[in-house]
Amino acid sequence: MFMVKSVREIIKIIEKDGWYENRQKGSHKQFKHPVKKGTVTITDHGKGRDLTEFEINSILKQAGLKQILK
Repeated sequence: MFMVKSVREIIKIIEKDGWYENRQKGSHKQFKHPVKKGTVTITDHGKGRDLTEFEINSILKQAGLKQILK
């Protein structure tokens, strides 16, 4: 099973799919896609903090990339 750990890794994955950072407020980065509807919000609380499995699933679901985990 493919498991992402860091915020940087998950940002690389969604950017490869075409998402781009639209705005940031504090530690919350929001990404938009030119074709897909909605936004993806990623909370970045600094280096050294890994994402939980729940956060990873939520981000990939928002981006329409849930199939990556299968």
